[in-house]
Amino acid sequence: MNIAWKEIKKNKVRFLILGSIVFLVSLLTFIISGLANGLSQDNAALIKNLPNGQFYMTKEAEQTFNLSKIAPSIVDKILDNHKNASAFSIQMGFVNGADGKQRSVAFVTATKSKWFQSVKKGEIVLDSSLKDDGIKIGDTLTNNQYKGTFVVKGFVRHNKYSHSPVAYINMEDYKEIYQTNEMQLIFIPKGDTAATIAGMQSFSNNQFLNTISSYKAEQLSLNMIIWFLVVISGMLFAIFFYMMNVQKIGLFGILKAIGVKTSTLFKMMWMQMVLITVLALSISIAISQVFNRIAPKGIPFNLTPETTAQLSLVFFIIGFIGATLSGFQIKKVQPLQAIQQGEV
Repeated sequence: MNIAWKEIKKNKVRFLILGSIVFLVSLLTFIISGLANGLSQDNAALIKNLPNGQFYMTKEAEQTFNLSKIAPSIVDKILDNHKNASAFSIQMGFVNGADGKQRSVAFVTATKSKWFQSVKKGEIVLDSSLKDDGIKIGDTLTNNQYKGTFVVKGFVRHNKYSHSPVAYINMEDYKEIYQTNEMQLIFIPKGDTAATIAGMQSFSNNQFLNTISSYKAEQLSLNMIIWFLVVISGMLFAIFFYMMNVQKIGLFGILKAIGVKTSTLFKMMWMQMVLITVLALSISIAISQVFNRIAPKGIPFNLTPETTAQLSLVFFIIGFIGATLSGFQIKKVQPLQAIQQGEV
């Protein structure tokens, strides 16, 4: 520890450059990760808010739930066999406000269940994001495919689908708008027997999310960027310590000549890596958490403590691997090199 710290103080500029690069890379990783989580919630909070369970759609739909059509008789049979199960449908649409403004929403209707909002005919419950758009409880909304009007009865928090606020409506109103009495999906929460249902294909929560093409493409792109940045940080550690070790071959030879073990030299390098990483990550975590609190409402940013801890651990692991790989040359250094080259 003492030797490692002395070297850092002696070569402040070198270690400051490495620390600055690690700080910038880690900060960018935390910011993109927060955006990925935020976009994930903005795209599929309706599904992510559900407990672990099984989703069912017809096999003919080929993993596209919009094409799934479950007959009322099958829905009734499944609900009779699974008391906590529910059937629901999601369709993109719009509502017209009293101000004449048209707002895009994701209409959701479901059988009676604690997982979904229960509304009466002619009522509508909206995601709270529409409050910011001027809609209030008691307002009247219309839809071009609906003969009557919707009265806003309440709001729910963090219920979005496909980056649009969710609008819960009664099943009869849904049937009138979309001219169908068939449901798209069955949800059976974990704890109930998730049996195989003839003609139906089942999905876990994560599997179902990946059937949503926009969600899968969006998350895959952002996660690729995150892991690319993590790999870059590991390469930076490896290159930096490799260059430092090349310059110190003579010093390592002298240290070995006076009895310093190779393991001690590795520990010195690891300690330097830990000190740099801790300092750089501490600053980047502090800045990213401040941004998490002050980010404008229009930016879907959500960096959780769990995600921060996981990424920090990954940075430590990748930094350790990078520093270790660069240090294998230390093992090859012989004391004779010190006599031939002198201290560097």
